[in-house]
Amino acid sequence: MGKIAFMFPGQGSQTVGMGKSLADADNTVKSYFDQADEKLNFSLSNLIFEGPQEELTLTTNAQPALLTTSIAILEFFKQSGIKPDYVAGHSLGEYTALVAAGAISFEDGVYAVRKRGEYMEEAVPNGEGTMAAVLGLDRDTLKAVTDEVTNGGNSVQLANLNCPGQIVISGSKQGVEIASVKAKDAGAKRVMPLVVSGPFHSELMKPAAEKFRNILEEIQVNDAEIPVIANVTAAELTSADEIKEKLIQQLYSPVLWEDSVQKMISLGVDTFIEIGPGKVLSGLVKKIDKNVKIFAVSDQETCSAVIESLKEETQ
Repeated sequence: MGKIAFMFPGQGSQTVGMGKSLADADNTVKSYFDQADEKLNFSLSNLIFEGPQEELTLTTNAQPALLTTSIAILEFFKQSGIKPDYVAGHSLGEYTALVAAGAISFEDGVYAVRKRGEYMEEAVPNGEGTMAAVLGLDRDTLKAVTDEVTNGGNSVQLANLNCPGQIVISGSKQGVEIASVKAKDAGAKRVMPLVVSGPFHSELMKPAAEKFRNILEEIQVNDAEIPVIANVTAAELTSADEIKEKLIQQLYSPVLWEDSVQKMISLGVDTFIEIGPGKVLSGLVKKIDKNVKIFAVSDQETCSAVIESLKEETQ
């Protein structure tokens, strides 16, 4: 067997009740939800387990909720003894990856992403920015479209390069609308507006990035014990100073997810394990390379199944 990568989902994967069955069954798992409640001074765990979904989906809640749930699931999965050679996360998931890699403590991670969510919400007034998924257009053609619209006075950029033929654009409401029409004219199969609270990973997030710099000075950031594949560069990241800089840039730069997966494959990874709620990243990896092994761990049942499958591979 080749190398193993753990990957952690980003915003959009949150669901009411995620992690609850594991927390009920395992005190170590439950302790992470308790620590998050204590750190944030409110019952995040109650919101995660009971909802409502609308409140859980708010950026300021979804970010710490996903990090907490993913790390709790990771702790349960760690009992299997399976260790990653690399870790990566999609957008918010990069913070989970950094906690998993020992670069940031769990409590600091929960606090940092809560503040990150607040600053992202504040950066652009509600309704002024948005995002859209563009299907069936290559990145160079789409970048030419967004550059043209931005140069015309309506800000819009590539935000998530998820997999071949699936790219998310982000920016001002008008910029995204104009770029969506132009993308279809350039050959896009479909353009789907996303239900989001802001223009994430666009230039409009620069005010949030500047505020967030102070948070990264407040918390302890260490060198990573496991290489983290950075969203911004799709390259290995271990140095504490570089981690901080890349996290600031990540707020207003595109998430190079397709490139990150290709990088891990080039480094010898042939087994990808998504840890956290949902299977969004597993689906993207499948579209990037059908030859790698892909697993998703979200509860006791999936955890046992993955351990069993990997044991069979090594026998």
